[in-house]
Amino acid sequence: MNTVELIRKKRDKLPLTEKEIKFLIGGFTSGKIPDYQFSALLMAILLNGMGNKETAALTETMLNSGKVVNFSSIKGLKVDKHSTGGVGDKTSLIIAPIAASAGVYVPMISGRGLGHTGGTLDKLESIPGFKTDLTLSEYKKVMCKCGAVLIGQTKEIAPADKLIYSLRDVTATVESTPLITASIMSKKLAEGIDGLVLDIKTGSGAFMKTIKDASELSRSLINTAKSFNKKVIAFITDMNQPLGNYIGNWLEVYESIKILKGESKNDLYNVCLKLAGAMLLLGKKTQTISSGEKLAKQQIENGEAFKKFLEIIELQGGKINYINSPYKYPKSKYAKKVRSIKKGFIGEMDTYKIGMASLELGAGRKTIDDVIDYKAGIILNKKIGDSVEHGELLCELRADSRAKIKVAEKMILDAMHFSKTKPSKHKLIKKIIV
Repeated sequence: MNTVELIRKKRDKLPLTEKEIKFLIGGFTSGKIPDYQFSALLMAILLNGMGNKETAALTETMLNSGKVVNFSSIKGLKVDKHSTGGVGDKTSLIIAPIAASAGVYVPMISGRGLGHTGGTLDKLESIPGFKTDLTLSEYKKVMCKCGAVLIGQTKEIAPADKLIYSLRDVTATVESTPLITASIMSKKLAEGIDGLVLDIKTGSGAFMKTIKDASELSRSLINTAKSFNKKVIAFITDMNQPLGNYIGNWLEVYESIKILKGESKNDLYNVCLKLAGAMLLLGKKTQTISSGEKLAKQQIENGEAFKKFLEIIELQGGKINYINSPYKYPKSKYAKKVRSIKKGFIGEMDTYKIGMASLELGAGRKTIDDVIDYKAGIILNKKIGDSVEHGELLCELRADSRAKIKVAEKMILDAMHFSKTKPSKHKLIKKIIV
């Protein structure tokens, strides 16, 4: 087979066969097909899409590029959650310990930041000592000991996705339904799960800007999961403003601590209860999502969820003294309070711009080789619908560079749109698809 001809075939909107997809994925992962050619293929897929058979073949090829974990020796259902990503979305850090504390096994393989969105692995690695690169045997050991484990793609699990994932981030090919579907499902199916909860974000800070696009991705993911006989519940949730009040890796760990200790009950808390409730339903710990929510709330209130969070961190090498005493964590050199130059209400937010401002501060990557500043980020004091007086605090920016803060400040002010009248708040849960 000829790589250039296959790129041309997809460029011309023709479907690739299963053999052709295996050739392309195998060639890229072995180094025979260079980045620049595979980037061209990714762009052709983004622009022209893939049919159901192509998407299934891509998923299966990426899944079989490594090992599929066998957890049959562990009695109990294994359930995971996947979010398509957003600004301030740290739900994985919260719901994994909630579900595990209630007896559901959670084998979670997560990713790094993509574009303007943060990555679960980057957030976890902001905890000193925390290891996300466990071997398969270590992965199983942690899972057996505490019922939950959070790692990245290993050399053994979905190695093709790990390479493709990094390339998509820097080639503007993230927003593609078949690529997202294959990326998510190859990792999730490799985990040996029985059920999966999907959190599909929609809005200005999501890859799926409209409910229509989010619904299309949901259907693609559900169809793929069901073809492998997995139980799925999908939520379409709002990303027209950041989730929670903290953006940036350590800052998001800090907010997760507050949620798990019951100290904060904001929009993030409400979404986490719903997602955890669905995981508990799929794990057969409750009969409905609603009763699952009540159980999730109970696990926070009785301290078991936070206790499980500490256990996971300690087993994966993290220093729990920073979790028990987060004020001990190193601070950024500079902090800037951004104040309102207008009076009124926060009417809308360009969440994408806010995510890019966080990236500008050092909380994300512009290239594959960029080093993340775990301390950097944004603390939001105002959300959509909140009233604002002239000179009132909108947010606080943190970074080790004054120049970065100056750029980010302008981006934040450009991202916030004011209204003279109080706007209606966005519905947090747009749709549930079973």
